Amino acid sequence: MTSRYGITIPFDGVTLLEHREWFHRLADLGYTDVWSAEVDGADGFTPLALAAAWEPRLNLGVAVTPVFTRGPGLLAMSIASLAEVAGGRFTMGLGASSEPVVQRWNGIAYEKPYARTRDVLRFVKRALDGEKIDHVFDTFEVHGFRLSRPVINRPPILLGALRPGMLRLAGLEADGAILNWLAASDVAQCRAEVGSGKTIAARLFVIPTEDADAARYIGRRMISSYLTVNAYAEFHRWLGRGELLTPMWEAWAAGDRKRANEVIPDSVVDELIIHGSYDQCRDHVAQYVEAGVQIPTIAIVPFGIDISQAVEGLAPR
Repeated sequence: MTSRYGITIPFDGVTLLEHREWFHRLADLGYTDVWSAEVDGADGFTPLALAAAWEPRLNLGVAVTPVFTRGPGLLAMSIASLAEVAGGRFTMGLGASSEPVVQRWNGIAYEKPYARTRDVLRFVKRALDGEKIDHVFDTFEVHGFRLSRPVINRPPILLGALRPGMLRLAGLEADGAILNWLAASDVAQCRAEVGSGKTIAARLFVIPTEDADAARYIGRRMISSYLTVNAYAEFHRWLGRGELLTPMWEAWAAGDRKRANEVIPDSVVDELIIHGSYDQCRDHVAQYVEAGVQIPTIAIVPFGIDISQAVEGLAPR
């Protein structure tokens, strides 16, 4: 299917220590990458550090670490430490995240997300290159910081990006972009903003069931939870789904959660959520690859399925 084929970790219902055998199995099955996230479960770095130590065949990535929730110096240290452990197999993902994660859950003002992302990216690149930094950025200032453990090879840095400004920043100053919550048909629009010669990774939500009604029911609940957040809403307006999703946004704003789910068209669910048989799911992932995603990373949506069977069934062929 592709030279890179990733899966999201850690798995629900599996402790971090139990992942050791899972990492071996993933590599045996042909998965090339494991990518963590940083929302409300495990932090982004710990699962990858374990994977780096336990399974040298896997590439590692985090999609994404918020630029607000760690201080710039600590973030640089975390990246440098994992880069040292991973030995060239690590890709760093930075992103603005969202107001719920940053402000509601971490008590940090979610202000100037584009500027903060740009400034943290610039700081981290300089820090990982060994520079002593004494600089007043637009959104923070750092005086006299230098990493005391040199980074032999700076890992690639991708930006979680949803709209033209951030996508262009990913192309101009980072090594590429991480996409999320989009259809395969949307990749070209995003790629055009990032530009050629840059890496595109994408997290793809997968519900491996042939019960389309069940998959759409779960998918609608996911869509109404994510796409009502302002950053994602604006992303889909830019992608051209404003008319299709306006009924959902209006119902959500009115406090009618049930109605918000009901008015999401099947066509939108089928574009944004991969579901069907294992073969159908892999074929759908392949559409993203054909559209320009170099690192597709599936995220298995748990809904009472056997995670072991799903991991095997969705493995690359």
